Amino acid sequence: MLDVDLNKSQKLVRMLQLLQKRGGIPAWDLMGRFGLDARTLRRYLQDLEDMGIPVVEEGHAGHRSVALDRNYARAGVQLTLAEAVSLHFGRTLFTFLDGTSFASDLDDAIERLEPAIGRFPQDAERDIDRKFMAVPEHGKDYARDGDLLDEVVSALIFSNPADAEYRPLRGVPKVYRLHPYTLAVYRQGLYLFARDVAEDRVKSFAVERFVRFSRLRREHFPYPEVWRPLDMLRDAFGIIGGTPEQVVARFTADAAPYVRERRWHPSARAEPLEDGGVRLSMEVANTPELREWLLGFGASVLVEGPPSLVDWMRAQHLAAANRYG
Repeated sequence: MLDVDLNKSQKLVRMLQLLQKRGGIPAWDLMGRFGLDARTLRRYLQDLEDMGIPVVEEGHAGHRSVALDRNYARAGVQLTLAEAVSLHFGRTLFTFLDGTSFASDLDDAIERLEPAIGRFPQDAERDIDRKFMAVPEHGKDYARDGDLLDEVVSALIFSNPADAEYRPLRGVPKVYRLHPYTLAVYRQGLYLFARDVAEDRVKSFAVERFVRFSRLRREHFPYPEVWRPLDMLRDAFGIIGGTPEQVVARFTADAAPYVRERRWHPSARAEPLEDGGVRLSMEVANTPELREWLLGFGASVLVEGPPSLVDWMRAQHLAAANRYG
């Protein structure tokens, strides 16, 4: 329903939300949104003041800005400058969700919290988005998956089973009855951990590969008390789990600083070598994520085990060398 079609009580509630925006909102915008003339807008604002809500106006006529008194808005909750920065910085981590209800809901939440942010220098406020940023990765595009995401999120919130058709990266689509447990973010992508009812096993699904996802609104499943999402990732080098193996790789001196500065897996152990290199050992599943990561080091890595991984790396490097002639 459009703002102009609301009744008076609904308009007052909506108007109160808009007045909480930092810097307020132009009077002409309020009149246009709610279909009010200048005199009617004045009566609406007076009604808010009569309810004990202090309205502040700056400027003249229709070009004046209308806002709530900031001290009133902070009466219940007040954010420090550091908390406000963290809030805006956190939002930049989810740019890959722009165009979805996730992003708009997050923006709305931040907008509603802005009046609770303590005063800080105007220059700092103006430049905050340039001083703190997250460099976007090669994220997935969910702009066209709004309805799908709504179904997934609703199924999670209300513990609804879902009938889904899933298209793997390689292979043919398959139909599932799922119990959704957890929605996870990994490398600018969304993944659903859900129990495959037919196999009675929890699996991970890349959300964008669902051809169809329909939650069963009138059915519910008990959310398991023993479910721990991180258990799915205990043996994973990323998001894909499997049977763990002892993986050992030796990195040259030029790659060693990069390898040492990150914690690649809870089981990872780095051993310095006499030539300045480093030997990395860890207990992880031999998955495409691990193999592609190792392959990305090119000639700077030599995999020592397990044998199947050594054979795969050798075959990949030989094939690449043949392509270059």
